[in-house]
Amino acid sequence: MQQIFNFIFKNSYRLLFLLLLGISLSLTIQAHSFHKSKVISSANFLSGGVYSQLNSIDEYFSLRSKNEELATENARLKSVLFNRIDSLDLDKIDTIRGIKKIDVIVSKVIHNTYNSPENYLTLNSGSNDGVAVDMGVINDLGIVGIIEKTSPRYSTVLSVLNIKSKINAKFKKSNHFGSLEWNGKNTGYVQLIDVPRLASTIRKGDTVVTGAQSRIFPENINIGTVYKIYIDDKTNYYTIDVKLFNDMTNLGHVYIIKNNEREELLQLENDTKKNE
Repeated sequence: MQQIFNFIFKNSYRLLFLLLLGISLSLTIQAHSFHKSKVISSANFLSGGVYSQLNSIDEYFSLRSKNEELATENARLKSVLFNRIDSLDLDKIDTIRGIKKIDVIVSKVIHNTYNSPENYLTLNSGSNDGVAVDMGVINDLGIVGIIEKTSPRYSTVLSVLNIKSKINAKFKKSNHFGSLEWNGKNTGYVQLIDVPRLASTIRKGDTVVTGAQSRIFPENINIGTVYKIYIDDKTNYYTIDVKLFNDMTNLGHVYIIKNNEREELLQLENDTKKNE
């Protein structure tokens, strides 16, 4: 306390000057509208800048929840899209079962490998969330892989960058189809093999999508574009390098496709084969 008194005593003239200066400025501002408007304008500018920075910080820390909200909304929209029959019937419901034919589960990649011949991803969703083996996994850009194994809270995905992966795919403009595989070389490209020579109109840049014969992915999910075209001398079929839309080394939120009619279709096809 004594130090405070000593400080005030030693700086009494300066403190008095500052006090009088403050009073005079206050009286001047109150008495003149021009000065008053300038002070208010400056105060608003400073406070606005502070609030803007605080808001930016708040938005940064809320990005995670916002991203999750957007992913959930995207999943709902994708579910509507996959279940549409035409543009006038966007929300088709299976009246027999009372559920949609295709549902979408939001998940997030928590581990991803892409530098070996057999690559896998790990998702933070499992059987407790309705995830099961052989469900397709996509994101906003295209296909990612197929569910390989599940636990109650997690699941692993057979990546499209896996030499064991085989997916039915076709050309968007012609409907000629083949089998999508990976040769284990480049993470940005996969190969579409067994494409018939009748597909002679294929050109570089053509879009490749999932085919109608897939029992895992809905038809017309994006995969990539034609990059190079070869003729396999052994089979006389085309082999095509497809440049993926997805950057498989940088994946975040994904969508797991649940096809509620898959088991029925597989059972029907198996029964048909047995009767042949």
